[in-house]
Amino acid sequence: MATRAQEFDDLVLDSADRLESVISARGLRVDFAVEDVPPADPAPWEERGVPLGRAYPARGRGGSARVVVYRRPVESRAVESRDLALIVHEVVVGQVAALLGRRADEIDPGLGR
Repeated sequence: MATRAQEFDDLVLDSADRLESVISARGLRVDFAVEDVPPADPAPWEERGVPLGRAYPARGRGGSARVVVYRRPVESRAVESRDLALIVHEVVVGQVAALLGRRADEIDPGLGR
């Protein structure tokens, strides 16, 4: 029996797998992680509420970028359990889009349907 945290991790990995071809086609390597809550020091552009995720560009040549999804803030936005997978995917797509300098609908044209 998986815990809620393990199920959440699986949702993030499933979403990352769905984007693998887009990510690799652009020559980017991305590590995906889950943290319970964001750090207490928000980025300047995050003054309007609790972030659901963050994207960190690759450091150094050949390094991997990193996408972090914050479990508790994401879970708090899911009214029903089936909404959780959709919200997780939107967060992952949004963060990958930020790394690539693209709009989310360019990364996943079916987003929101």
